[in-house]
Amino acid sequence: MIPPQLFHIAKSLLLGILLVFFLNGCSLWNYLFEKEEKTPTQLWSEGIEDFKKGKYEEATKIFQQIKDRYPYSKFALESELKMADAYFRRSLYLEAFDAYGEFERLHPKNPNIPYVIYQRGMCHFNQISTIDRDQSHTLKAKDEFERLLRKYRRSEYAKIARRKIRQCYIKLAEYELYVGNFYFKMKKYGPAIDRYLYLIEHYPDLGQYHIALERLKESKEKLAEEKEIKEESWWQKLTPSFLD
Repeated sequence: MIPPQLFHIAKSLLLGILLVFFLNGCSLWNYLFEKEEKTPTQLWSEGIEDFKKGKYEEATKIFQQIKDRYPYSKFALESELKMADAYFRRSLYLEAFDAYGEFERLHPKNPNIPYVIYQRGMCHFNQISTIDRDQSHTLKAKDEFERLLRKYRRSEYAKIARRKIRQCYIKLAEYELYVGNFYFKMKKYGPAIDRYLYLIEHYPDLGQYHIALERLKESKEKLAEEKEIKEESWWQKLTPSFLD
């Protein structure tokens, strides 16, 4: 049996521990049983370090933590942009395009917006396929780069965008020439003429202009020959009926 004096001492100690616990609130519990939560600065440093090392997936998770835990921290806004960059580096262009778009929508006056628009263009530019494929990414990339020029003509990214726009136009001209040549080889001279005319009208002085002019001339000559042959054939079929 516990002596009464020892029992009172143990009771006093227990009450003292409980009193300390309630006075300190959850901090004591966190100290004893939980891992100390990292600050926004610590998380940002870790995220940037992973990003520099090419650990983009890990970096993305950390930037997301900053956004979730510390939405009013100065690092939250920077984390939004870095998440988009991490998607881009992982070639997740759809996710990156949407993330850049969300950043622009939420922070339209941010000084990084010229970069954001440029990156949206690059999300499509990096998906441009060969000239025998659909060129929708080329058109969308061109649209974003031209939007950048309209809104931020003096931006450092505007100079790069101009070069990218020219590359897009060259790719589009090559595609029109490819399709026109395809129709020409298939002896579909009408559709071929339409393609060559479109190229000449919309993409002059890009290297394919003179080739298109030459092929346009050939297509018209072939079309005229076909018409002449059809007329001769029609006349030959009709002539015997007059002679009979």
